[in-house]
Amino acid sequence: MDSPASLMDVPLGIRTVQWISRKCCPSVRINKPICYRFLVLILTYLAYTSYHLSRKPISVVKAVLNQNCSSLEPPPGVFVNSTNKNNWCDWAPFDGQNASALLGTLDSAFLFAYAAAMFVSGFVAERVNLRYFLSLGMIFSGIFCYMFGIAYSYNIHSISYLITVQVLGGIAQTTGWPGVVTVVGNWFGEGKRGLIFGIWNSHTSVGNILGSLVAGSFVDSDWALSFFVPALIMAGVGFIIFLFLPAEPIEVGCPPPERPGSRSVQQRSYRRIVNPSNVSSEEVTSDSEAETQPEADESNLKDDNALIFEPKAITFFQALSIPGVIEFSLSLFFAKLVSYTFLYWLPLYIHNASGAGAEMSADISAIFDIGGIFGGIAAGAISDSSGMSATTCAVMLILAVPSLFAYEIWGNLGLRISVPLLIVTGALVNGPYSLITTAVSAQLGTHPSLEGSSKALATVTAIIDGTGSIGAAVGPLLAGVISSTGWKNVFYMLMISDVLALVLLGRLVLMEMRNWLRTRAALQRPHSGGDWSS
Repeated sequence: MDSPASLMDVPLGIRTVQWISRKCCPSVRINKPICYRFLVLILTYLAYTSYHLSRKPISVVKAVLNQNCSSLEPPPGVFVNSTNKNNWCDWAPFDGQNASALLGTLDSAFLFAYAAAMFVSGFVAERVNLRYFLSLGMIFSGIFCYMFGIAYSYNIHSISYLITVQVLGGIAQTTGWPGVVTVVGNWFGEGKRGLIFGIWNSHTSVGNILGSLVAGSFVDSDWALSFFVPALIMAGVGFIIFLFLPAEPIEVGCPPPERPGSRSVQQRSYRRIVNPSNVSSEEVTSDSEAETQPEADESNLKDDNALIFEPKAITFFQALSIPGVIEFSLSLFFAKLVSYTFLYWLPLYIHNASGAGAEMSADISAIFDIGGIFGGIAAGAISDSSGMSATTCAVMLILAVPSLFAYEIWGNLGLRISVPLLIVTGALVNGPYSLITTAVSAQLGTHPSLEGSSKALATVTAIIDGTGSIGAAVGPLLAGVISSTGWKNVFYMLMISDVLALVLLGRLVLMEMRNWLRTRAALQRPHSGGDWSS
């Protein structure tokens, strides 16, 4: 019999499925840990796909908020003269000379709020139930996405309103990354983490692709629907997360994954939850007292007096002191700057450079994210096989610079040329970004110095992704300003950013190469993988 305290942690949907299973199929036996791990991967994948799906509409709608109206036929009742022939169809306040700057301000309002709130979000995520954290964050993200769409429905032209909605949306979206990465980290150990996270992290690109397709379907007819539909999807998936996501193995009676460098169970502090029929209060056992307690296994997780181990959270400065956190955080600043500039400005660039319509531009921009899927998986697989995460990122950053240069020169010569260039560029730009935000963050968040505590994962993830998110805010802002001087200058800015991301990884790359050469020369053990985090 489960105690009331532990029963409260089991998601309602899982409890319902378990009850139905006991009634209908009492003799069926399944491997619970495997089933729950699969469920966690699917649910967190859907969750972050929805997060990115709801971020994409603004980049698609830009093409109709500000466009060249001279080639369009004005509807009856609209008077066009020499002064407004180029902007009669624009949505105020994006109908003036400062339209690009205002659109960049919208992006920056979202992204700066996201970056600032991310550090707080990671701190909060360590201390609350992640199922509630994610589901509430998703529902509020859907609400704020919906609020941007009603600007069209209710003819709202206030830039203050739009910026406020973007700021609130950015804050709500910070619940996503620390939440999903920590949940996955709670369920999976170290083995093949790069490949697992590389495949799993395709949710970013899949969300961007779906967001482009969904928003692009309505952008020319009623761009409010470009926000309404993603908002409803976001809130709906958030409710599913609330019903079914087990945030930690302990909630559903499964053992946690083994973590290298963790202390034995006897040496870790834990909380004993006692059946209220025996004792009316919680007993908290300290480290010294825990040494005399027997080691817990899967069976005593089901007892009335179950042992629930709660690793301690760490402080912000303790997380910064973990080797590699600062270097990868600063590198991600520039890597994410490049990735998010493409995320928010690529449809408009294609629209302006090639003359394609808003819907077609959105569809073409999705090819970049298809390349990002391959890049993320390749980066994870290479990192797993070599054990050299920093070097993997560095090689892809080196190759990204000529690919950006090539796309700027030849990307508008037709689909036969632009499609392969977009795939290659997407793979090389998003590969390092994907690897750092997933496998590297999880590896640092479960560093041996943390004694196996998964509680640190949310803080480490928030520091790395929060720093990267500042770059993600700066990139679109700079693109909005620089694009008025020519798109070529925007691409130069992106190339310089990739070079800076590469330079910041230099020390870690040198350490990995030294360790690799030392191991190769010694021939004492298999490839060590250059453990820069030791």
